[in-house]
Amino acid sequence: MREKFIAEGPPNGGDGGSGGNVYIQAVRGETSLHKLARKGMVKAGRGKNGQGKAQGGERGDDVVFTVPIGTIVREVWRHDPLEEEMKQTRELRKEARLAGQDPDEVTGQMARDKWILFPGSVKRYELEDGEFGRRLKPRQSALVASQPQAPMRLDLDTPMERPMLLLAGAVGGLGNPRFASRSIPRPKYATKGEQGVKVMLELELKMLADVGLVGLPNAGKSTLLRALSNSRTRVGNWAFTTLQPSIGTVILDNHNGRPALQAFDKAGEPRTSFTIADIPGLIEDAHLNKGLGLDFLKHVERAAMLAFVVDLSAGDAVAALQALWKEVGEYESLRTRQINEETENRMMHDRLEGGFFGDLPVAAAPISSKPWFVVATKADLPETQANFAKLKAYVDTLREGRLEHPSGRDNAWRKGVVAIPISAINAEGVQRIPQLVVDLL
Repeated sequence: MREKFIAEGPPNGGDGGSGGNVYIQAVRGETSLHKLARKGMVKAGRGKNGQGKAQGGERGDDVVFTVPIGTIVREVWRHDPLEEEMKQTRELRKEARLAGQDPDEVTGQMARDKWILFPGSVKRYELEDGEFGRRLKPRQSALVASQPQAPMRLDLDTPMERPMLLLAGAVGGLGNPRFASRSIPRPKYATKGEQGVKVMLELELKMLADVGLVGLPNAGKSTLLRALSNSRTRVGNWAFTTLQPSIGTVILDNHNGRPALQAFDKAGEPRTSFTIADIPGLIEDAHLNKGLGLDFLKHVERAAMLAFVVDLSAGDAVAALQALWKEVGEYESLRTRQINEETENRMMHDRLEGGFFGDLPVAAAPISSKPWFVVATKADLPETQANFAKLKAYVDTLREGRLEHPSGRDNAWRKGVVAIPISAINAEGVQRIPQLVVDLL
């Protein structure tokens, strides 16, 4: 580019604009990842071309996508043209030095496809002896340093006031004034912008709740949730009525002068509510992904405490509790092995790539170490009294440490473990649960 109407005017083409950035933000109010799943691809805007009078091109539009709190982000694959070019350049320069050649001459050939040649304005001597023969240095946005280290592993378990940068946009091309020299005062060429990075991400939502309801199918978890909270989750007298986790909120403050229960969060602020997650029923070998399996066992590890819901009318309550703890304990072992394997793979990758052991996966607190209690439903039926007495005696023995914990873990939670008899359908006995949860929180 040159100044208009001045044939011998100085070059004045502006630089191209950088591409847009991609951000992510975990916010309250979002409840699912369905919108992102339907969209499929998130793409930032393309940078605009530079203009005459040294006007630089506009930046591409940024993209911010919001996700629910509790979303886990994992990188599946990445295509970074700039990183691949830099790696290829290092290999070519190494080979050239070993062959006794000038590394700049070899790698300079790679830069030819980065040039924009204005039609009919480039002379042969410029192509052969001018700027095209030199090696262009790869250019990155300064924001790259703020990106999460690749491969990305993020656990967005708290609300974010500001979006987090995932991928910085590629830098734009250089205008022709950048290449003016004594020998070529009015260059008729510029460079293309760098290509953007493409990343495939796996997003997994693990619901965050203060209490997770764990039980066999049709144990009365949904009925209990309706009795305690404002949830209107579906209930029915058949197995697997609940097909997806749902969360209800238990209000502690009735706004009638004094709260019904006094509670505080970790920051010391008054707590006016807590949340309960209704997790679909578990069956035998759920940790092997049978039934609804691993998809919903994952939500168990995100709850602050667990409430094991046992149906007193459905057989031996002690055996049911032990069966539930077996699945939870086996899943805990499975997750520990996965974390260890993932850590070893990452460390091996870092050794091969010459990097450092950053952003290694961090295991959550063991499920067996979380506070827990037992809710015995249908305790109003006369034929369930003996079953509850047996369950209560078993839980008391666990609390006193006279029996091995059903998870088989030495560090498992025992302090204050109780069994609460209730009739969820009649909302009888459920009043004890909020006070117990508040005490544990």
